[in-house]
Amino acid sequence: MKKKYFATLLCAAVLTAFTGCGESGALKEEKKAENKTEKLTFVLDWTPNTNHTGLYVAKEKGYFEDEGLEVEIVQPPEDGADALVASGKAQLGVSFQDTMAPAVAGEDALPNTAIAAVVQHNTSGIISRKGEGMDRPKGLEGKKYATWDAPIEKAMMKNVVEEDGGDFSKVELIPSTVTDEVSALKTKSVDAIWVFYAWAGVATEVAGLDTDYFAFKDINPVFDYYTPVIIGNNEFLEKEPETAKSFLRALKKGYEFAIEDPDAAADILCEASPELDVELVKASQKYLADQYKAEEERWGYISPERWNAFYNWLNENGLSETEIPENTGFSNEYLPE
Repeated sequence: MKKKYFATLLCAAVLTAFTGCGESGALKEEKKAENKTEKLTFVLDWTPNTNHTGLYVAKEKGYFEDEGLEVEIVQPPEDGADALVASGKAQLGVSFQDTMAPAVAGEDALPNTAIAAVVQHNTSGIISRKGEGMDRPKGLEGKKYATWDAPIEKAMMKNVVEEDGGDFSKVELIPSTVTDEVSALKTKSVDAIWVFYAWAGVATEVAGLDTDYFAFKDINPVFDYYTPVIIGNNEFLEKEPETAKSFLRALKKGYEFAIEDPDAAADILCEASPELDVELVKASQKYLADQYKAEEERWGYISPERWNAFYNWLNENGLSETEIPENTGFSNEYLPE
């Protein structure tokens, strides 16, 4: 799974109108008794993978239905989930704190808010063939790194290389969108790739490819930002906060099921997306079972300190055209206790 890096643009569209502004428990039960459901559209960030398992579990297990919701899961357009959610054509979706950055403040800010963390810590880092010296950032000197050529990405790479005493100018940047990390490393078309270990890293294990890996958060704690996150359209959140809370209540159950029984959760994801490799999904699901909540007591919580630390770093390094104020772009108020 490769995450897109893009500068999100404001999508001018008429927001979808919704009926109702929240429900009491009694009203919810009445609605269920009358077989009334509220329809929501949820847009993914990429093709289905284990980041999304809780969503598919909640749908398959009837957790959304129990909350009086009918959730349609759709694939993202070319400009990503952020634009579709901002337009109101989808009320909810998946994004990432780093890719949200260009559009959380200023005149071009998108009307979206992160309302839950899918995974508690940043599991991304640099993977390379084992034993070639790239188990630490300085070892990237003289090696071919597959870059998306994105400003935040390159700034982070420069930071970790220099933190390790290396010279970033000596890293060979190869513009490349790698879709098969195993093949790219085996053929030596590139030497190092930015991956999310839960998917691409685990894929190398399943393929029997020996690798070295270092995580960004282990080099610089400021890079322990939130990726991925659930985002909601601001008008939807304002008009229907109880619906948003109902959605997250059901979604939390989905992810808690995946934590408690990753094998069964993997089966549900594979049934919904039969094109997926079962062995990879099973292994990835086992890895993520310990990552969804990590040390937090409740799934989805976003630490203001960690959220602000990353955006402050962007501000300090001139990586945001508009300075991002603290506590901008996220909220924990829709999470179930």
